[in-house]
Amino acid sequence: MPMIDVYCRKGFITDRQGLARDLAQAVMRWEKVPVIPFFSDNTAAFIHELDEDAFSTAGGGADHVRVNVMTNAAALNREQQIGLVGEITELVAEASVDTSVAERTWVTLSEAVDGGWGIGGHAFTNEEIVQHVRELLGRE
Repeated sequence: MPMIDVYCRKGFITDRQGLARDLAQAVMRWEKVPVIPFFSDNTAAFIHELDEDAFSTAGGGADHVRVNVMTNAAALNREQQIGLVGEITELVAEASVDTSVAERTWVTLSEAVDGGWGIGGHAFTNEEIVQHVRELLGRE
């Protein structure tokens, strides 16, 4: 159940909720998880808009976008990492006022440690997530 955080300057994203939804769905596709409420209700993206003077590159630019994706441990193999970063970059560019931002979109993929992923007050290990989903799908 990834958490996605997008940081950009105010007014840069034309459809914040649409981008948030599209990013969450993309991560679910790349993780290859079943489309069930446990995943679709707990995979979310947050769009954080900053004042233009709230960030800068070393060269003085403020027209970049940063996307942080946090997944559970070992959720993505190398092929999935590459595909997901590419799709996230495309989605951000399509949703922005400047499609050339694809060249200035930074994506970081991070993993929570096993057992460091909490929902509903419980810190799930990877095995607990798998077992819970099996139960939800009736595949105990």
